[in-house]
Amino acid sequence: MSWLLNLYETYESNLDRVGEIEKKYNDQEFTLLPISHTTQNAHIEVEITEDGEFHSATVIDKSDASTLIPCTEDSANRAGLKIAPYPLHDKLSYVAGDFVAYGGKIEPFTYYIKQLEAWVKSPYANEKLKCIYTYLSKKRLIRDLVDAKIVWLDSDGHLIEKWDKKAESMYGNKPPLFSVISGGQESAFVRFNVYSPDSIITKVWKDPEMYNSFIQYYKNLLSDEDVCFVTGETLPSTDKHANKIRNAADKAKLISANDSSGFTFRGRFNKSNEVANISYDVSQKAHNALKWLIQRQGKIIDQRVFLVWENEKVNTYDPHEDAYDLFSLDPAQSEKTERKSYTNEEFAQQFSKVIDGYQNELPADSKVNIMILDSATTGRLAVLYYRNMNQNLYLDRLVKWHSTCIWRHCYRKGIIFFGAPATKDIAFAAYGQKASEKVVKGLMERILPCILDDKKIPVDIVKSAFYRASNPVAMENWEWEKTLSIACALINKKEGYNVTLDTKNFDRDYLFGRLLAIADVLERRALDSDETRSTNAIRYMNAFSQHPARTWKTIQASLQPYQARLGTRGLYLSKLIDEVASNMNFDDFNNRPLSGKYLLGFYSQRHELWQRNTMKEETSN
Repeated sequence: MSWLLNLYETYESNLDRVGEIEKKYNDQEFTLLPISHTTQNAHIEVEITEDGEFHSATVIDKSDASTLIPCTEDSANRAGLKIAPYPLHDKLSYVAGDFVAYGGKIEPFTYYIKQLEAWVKSPYANEKLKCIYTYLSKKRLIRDLVDAKIVWLDSDGHLIEKWDKKAESMYGNKPPLFSVISGGQESAFVRFNVYSPDSIITKVWKDPEMYNSFIQYYKNLLSDEDVCFVTGETLPSTDKHANKIRNAADKAKLISANDSSGFTFRGRFNKSNEVANISYDVSQKAHNALKWLIQRQGKIIDQRVFLVWENEKVNTYDPHEDAYDLFSLDPAQSEKTERKSYTNEEFAQQFSKVIDGYQNELPADSKVNIMILDSATTGRLAVLYYRNMNQNLYLDRLVKWHSTCIWRHCYRKGIIFFGAPATKDIAFAAYGQKASEKVVKGLMERILPCILDDKKIPVDIVKSAFYRASNPVAMENWEWEKTLSIACALINKKEGYNVTLDTKNFDRDYLFGRLLAIADVLERRALDSDETRSTNAIRYMNAFSQHPARTWKTIQASLQPYQARLGTRGLYLSKLIDEVASNMNFDDFNNRPLSGKYLLGFYSQRHELWQRNTMKEETSN
């Protein structure tokens, strides 16, 4: 129950943002829903005059379809042929009193208008609501929509079920409505607004007055008080909990009890509320907070949700992001990630400064929530992982992760940064850019304990990244460079090396990696500037990792013409090969396969030579 309590507290801490429209990066709107409300994609917008007359109607563009609507427990959980009308906005078959006259086989309108009438006659009704009720009571919605050329009739005077060649022969081009609905016209969702020529009136579905009107009305209908297992208070309870958690079409629920089939709770209990009794208020607020958080900052991979938040301050550092993204939250520190080199200790100190500035804004006892959600079936959503951590411990673990799983990365365009890569990028490094979302989400979940609990990175992930980084000819150059730096970060989590070249490190594998890097740079410098082919060192890299001594003989022999071409310009590199080789013990120069440390030596040596050459060019200019 702790995750429900924390979500409930998050809602209570953000009451000032209820109903406030926010936008995602793609301009899609979302909000922290009021209780007793949900969202629905609408297809038709009907404008009603203040006198209760039809004014106009339009087909809604998909980008503006999301609509905040009031809902009851029954309507929020309706499925199949069950008749359970929403209180105000609903499908055409519900809100049109003349639906049967135009071919409808059932008449859910009688249930809809009776429910709406009860709200209108309550002391909580407002003028907008009364205008809409007055119009709908006239039972002429479909007739008006036909006249407005929004819905269309067949030769029998019935609603066209689907747009086919027969309909095309009658009307010509396909009308806009058939481009936004997936079923028949009767399934089109209708939202209502009150039109006023004299003043700009807030849209009905965005009007706080309408929210509060229904909340107060519906609150007085609730009964069946019982002890809430989440708060311990005696409040009206519910056994019908929200769906649409990940998106508007999501039918999966976190809390449900259906004992008509499957026997989900019987054996120890007679009734579902004996398992877990949750109040209506807590259920609504906790689920609405969860939906809002997912829309704001959740990561969704193949319908699996990765979410991190704090009760006091919703935004927090995401463990799945790379170091550059975390540094970017503090503009004063972001430029420091572009330094040419860092020791692990220096980076940890810089990273800690960013964290400290954030930490000072929060209470000492602030908590961080980490949650992973996914569904095995269309109707059930499960909490796969949940942690509630002290924020000091959480931030300390982030610092340790980014200062131990550290390397130099340049796969972001025009950006160089130090630290740990994003967990999603680790998945692509280990399994390739075409890795399925199922594979990616599985790896992200497996890496999380490595970050939060300082556990070792699973061996299979490190090995997979190592093997791919050792096979550059199987990838485009940009992908290999990215895979290489990420593999180095994963390997360095165990080895604890610095990114800068360590000339005092005489480890066999590290030295072999340095030799390979020198050979690569030497040949590359001898080639023409427009030559893009791989060097021999790169082409033989995979074989070199398996049989280093034997493959080095081949690589070194292939260097001779390039050494001759460079002449005195290549003298430094030729001497460096001799120097590095002389540091290796005679018995270590063998064909035993190399460990991941050779990649660290390769990367650091190559980077040092590039830097040296760049500095030399800058000096000469």
